[in-house]
Amino acid sequence: MGISIAVSAQKSGHHVYWASEGRSAATTKRATQFGLRDSHTLANLCAECSVLISVCPPHAAEAVAQLVAAHAFTGLYVDANAIAPQRVIRMSHALIHAGATFVDGGIIGGPAWEPGGTWLYLAGPCAHEVADWFVGGPLGTRVLSTTIGQASALKMCVSAYTKGTAALLCAILATAEQWRLREALMQQWVQDDPAFAEYVVPRVRDVTARAWRFAGEMEEIAATFREAGLPGEFHAAAAIVYRHLTHFKDFHPTPELEEVLAALTQPEPRRAN
Repeated sequence: MGISIAVSAQKSGHHVYWASEGRSAATTKRATQFGLRDSHTLANLCAECSVLISVCPPHAAEAVAQLVAAHAFTGLYVDANAIAPQRVIRMSHALIHAGATFVDGGIIGGPAWEPGGTWLYLAGPCAHEVADWFVGGPLGTRVLSTTIGQASALKMCVSAYTKGTAALLCAILATAEQWRLREALMQQWVQDDPAFAEYVVPRVRDVTARAWRFAGEMEEIAATFREAGLPGEFHAAAAIVYRHLTHFKDFHPTPELEEVLAALTQPEPRRAN
């Protein structure tokens, strides 16, 4: 996702920098392929750039913001991560206190390689300025308001359905498998809605590649629901489902359905401290 956002900014006439320190060989290869300029360290990046856009796994978003604040960054910081709005508000206070300007962002859709498929929703006093940075690329932008937290809340609501239902389908199929009823379940789905029945198995298999990211996102959605006065237990359970599938990251080829269902019925993996 991050590299597609960078390329969209490039196509809008901007130079894009990144920091290679501590990053993987795969990330370095992507950055080199698309001509990103290497600042080497986060400290250099904060000193050289007037704008920083954070696109990282949910668990790392707040730590990245804290490091940027510690480097006394005084430019414009856009958090475009899949995290709960209350976390975004807390992060904004820390960065604004350190002298930065803050914009809340939420990316909806897959990597932004083609127009019309991916949208960056924005909220904050300088949201329109951020939207202008992407006018020439395939990434679409929509400004919601000046209220920090709204873009992240929208992202949480959309993902609650799209990624939450994928987790639910995983659990349904695994339960049917345990009762040796998967074939009967599929027959019923074919009878009810043939298009849905054709969709289910590819959806469950394909989600495995991103389960390592989705587990944290489900926890953020659960926190968002609870903050709104609603139960978060469904998405907390969805996070458990996805944690069962995290070992399929970088797994080639895509695992067969039987492998996915077997992983779902194993004991829950230990969480990293």
